[in-house]
Amino acid sequence: MRIVAAVLAAGQSERFGADKLSVPLGGKPLWRWSFDTFLRHPRVDGVGLVVSEEKLDWHVPEAEFVIQGGSHRQESSRLAVERAEADIVLLQDAARPFVDEAVITRVIEAVERTGAAAPAVAVADTLRIASPAGYELLDRSKTLAMQTPQGGRKEILLEAHRRAAIVYTDEMALVEAIGKPCEIVEGALSNFKITTQDDLERARAIVNRVEVRTGIGYDVHRFSSDPSRPLMLGGIEFAGHPGLEGHSDADVVVHAVVDALLGAAGLGDIGWHFPNTDPRWRGEPSATFLAHARDLLADGGWSVSNLDITMIAESPRAMPKAAEIRAALAAALNVDPGRVNFKATTNEGLGSLGRSEGIAAYAVATLLR
Repeated sequence: MRIVAAVLAAGQSERFGADKLSVPLGGKPLWRWSFDTFLRHPRVDGVGLVVSEEKLDWHVPEAEFVIQGGSHRQESSRLAVERAEADIVLLQDAARPFVDEAVITRVIEAVERTGAAAPAVAVADTLRIASPAGYELLDRSKTLAMQTPQGGRKEILLEAHRRAAIVYTDEMALVEAIGKPCEIVEGALSNFKITTQDDLERARAIVNRVEVRTGIGYDVHRFSSDPSRPLMLGGIEFAGHPGLEGHSDADVVVHAVVDALLGAAGLGDIGWHFPNTDPRWRGEPSATFLAHARDLLADGGWSVSNLDITMIAESPRAMPKAAEIRAALAAALNVDPGRVNFKATTNEGLGSLGRSEGIAAYAVATLLR
């Protein structure tokens, strides 16, 4: 059984006062949100798009079809049903960006049982109808707010459109008008329709919610006996001091930072991305690893809010170069230096670090998305 969804984006947005379906929401146009949700749904075989004449040049290679809609929603729905090569057709208002997979699944399963279905939610507000006698109170317990997607078997929808004597507000009214049953399933409060500017602001507030993650990084390297190895700490060379032993340049500060960043974003660790068994990374500047982590974070929509680093060593004395280290790390991560903090301390002569056998560093990264 083939299932096709059609996103109806041919409306004129008269109540909104502008072309709401093309306004940006979280980095993509409003219509694209529901379109992408249907594309990802495991039971939907294709997604079409119904647009106004001036939008027929939209380049949407993933769409099964892009067709011109009608002068009103019912006509656009009919054109979509006629165009869809499917057994079941789902009609989705493009102005409902937050339809979720669970609602779509419930509608599909109900169509398979009954022939036609739509989601709805209970009305929370008290409702009244204006009449010549005043304002008549409605029984809220018997009132539902209809949502999309609304769908049905293609032959039922085609018959309903063909026999329609008037213009209805949704597909279920069409189906009921020809005496066919339809099933109402549970919708979702998040599946609201953007009709006014206030609705758009509500949607943007949802999309722009900030996710905060924290990661911890740690690294340690012993000093090298090779006098030619430079000592790199935080991307800054400490000339005249013995370097650290390692497969790469052994910048213990940068390695701790990379692990903290990757850890916060759930992207593994530096050893997974740059194994010390791979000869490509022998002697590699740690700036390569930091740039790779930065790009991975950007791809995932993460930004660095704060980075706090503590280096533990008896020598060298790193604090005189703390400002340089902060600036170098901030530049590599494309963040303000004020978001990077660097501290250095000793191990008070205790243990291997206290015996000046090497250097360790901790880093804590806070990411925002």
